[in-house]
Amino acid sequence: MIKTENRKTDWGMIAVILSLAWPTMLEQLMQTAVQYIDTAMVGSLGTQATAAVGATATVNWLLSSSISALSIGFLAFIAKSCGAKDRESASKAVAQAVMVTLVVGIVFTVLTLGLSSRIPVWMQVDESIQDMTAKYFFILYMPMLPRTASIMFGTALRAAGDTRTPMKVGVAVNIINVVLNFIFIYQTRTVTLWGISFRVYGMGWGVLGAAAASAIAFTVGGIYITAVLWKHPVISPKGNRFAPDRKILIPCLKVAVPNMLQRFGTSLGYVAFASMINSVGEIATAAHTIANTVESAFYIPGFGMQTAAATLAGNAYGAKDKNNMQRLAKMFIPLEIVLMIISGAALYLSAPVLVDIFSDSSEVISLGTRVLRMVALSEPFYGFSIIVEGFMMGVGRTKTPFAYNIMGMWGVRIVGTFICTQLFGLGLVSAWACMIAHNLFVFVLYMFCYIKGKWNPLKEDL
Repeated sequence: MIKTENRKTDWGMIAVILSLAWPTMLEQLMQTAVQYIDTAMVGSLGTQATAAVGATATVNWLLSSSISALSIGFLAFIAKSCGAKDRESASKAVAQAVMVTLVVGIVFTVLTLGLSSRIPVWMQVDESIQDMTAKYFFILYMPMLPRTASIMFGTALRAAGDTRTPMKVGVAVNIINVVLNFIFIYQTRTVTLWGISFRVYGMGWGVLGAAAASAIAFTVGGIYITAVLWKHPVISPKGNRFAPDRKILIPCLKVAVPNMLQRFGTSLGYVAFASMINSVGEIATAAHTIANTVESAFYIPGFGMQTAAATLAGNAYGAKDKNNMQRLAKMFIPLEIVLMIISGAALYLSAPVLVDIFSDSSEVISLGTRVLRMVALSEPFYGFSIIVEGFMMGVGRTKTPFAYNIMGMWGVRIVGTFICTQLFGLGLVSAWACMIAHNLFVFVLYMFCYIKGKWNPLKEDL
């Protein structure tokens, strides 16, 4: 009888996990689908256009991941408060998140717009496309405040167990982006669909049109999610003070700062990584951009599960539920590994077909396919790492992931890529081999952390 009840409980836990994970997965799937469409649309304008858009993609990761890392401090606080049934503390934390969003959004707007002309130079972008790249970057980052709001407030809602609202916002943003892409990128033209020809209006802005479409979509998304958060029945910030509150900010920052340093350090590593790849040549840059775009879709199961892991671990920690914390690990890790094995196999098999969507160059297709098939084999190892990291983010233990990721990025990937591409003159394949070595190195560290129980703050009470 006990075993039967345990099975029922386990299936109930799996249902809860999936109910939290699937909206995040769908949200990321929609974002990736639009990224695919953006890359394919811009790719139709030529290799230079693809390179111009992709050359600063890692700077986008740097900014977005820094904001995401800051939001993790609020995620841990809100999830713990919700787990302890303390709605007042959760609502106060959201008010503090609003204040931080305003400050960070304004500061990042000034920085990105002020440095837009210098970033392509620092990224070693080919001189022939530096001006186009700078203009694309400037337009894309004009709505930095709404972009910050989307990330911060989306994380706050997920921490309270509401993953569907950020999904709906993401879907709306992506639909707007796609529609505006069709209008802004191309000239007015005749389109034939199912034997029927009709005129489609277009502004013919090319690469800059893609930037304008994204900027408008981000603005709408930021306003939308702010309105939803303000009316939320559980964590609305209405009625709270928006002046700094040390009792909330200090615990949030203790969690957020190591995570920010981790994200900033690893994202800065991505910038250095891309810069070294850009120096190899236009073909390598285009293949790298396309491969990154394709690969991102196959990380969706992993990161969807990570969001659920962080939320549920934070809830269990707030409720001081030791048994539930252990059960979470037993449920999440096998699910994640199975999902990532399936994802990796799908990536390996579909790589040539997917790369072909984005480029007509046989060299780019061949190179992109090769590196994707290499990285597909490491997907399950990466999946394990991000789940353990998710647990640690949810309970506020962010110092260890910071150390692991910085060592992997700078000690393995960047040093290895520098030696391969800058000293020995090797190409993109060697750079991606260093990236895989980085993922495997971090997997070993997280495996050790998991076995020793360092991820679980309730372990000492078991």
